[in-house]
Amino acid sequence: MNTPAPTWTDVCAVDDILPSTGVCALVEDRHVAVFRLGADRFFAIDNVDPKSGASVLSRGLLGNLGDRVVVASPLYKNHFDLRTGECLEAPEQSVRAHGVRVHSGRVSVALA
Repeated sequence: MNTPAPTWTDVCAVDDILPSTGVCALVEDRHVAVFRLGADRFFAIDNVDPKSGASVLSRGLLGNLGDRVVVASPLYKNHFDLRTGECLEAPEQSVRAHGVRVHSGRVSVALA
């Protein structure tokens, strides 16, 4: 069975995302939060906080809980794993994690 190749959407230049911050992008009509950790680590998850329905996760605080890289929702402070989208406090409120790549100084996202 052949798996279709992911569709990559150009989001922005690498330098448009300051280290340790996130931005919101519209990818195929979906709000996606794209985060940059350090100089070269990028993650993407859904931007809509499932508890509130607001498109705010890109404005959350980045950090670590144990070995997990997370963002804390600015509204209810739930933590979302940036690798998997799992909500640590309420797994039923998890979001989707998406593919991210950097090529020629540009950040692209492929929806999961």
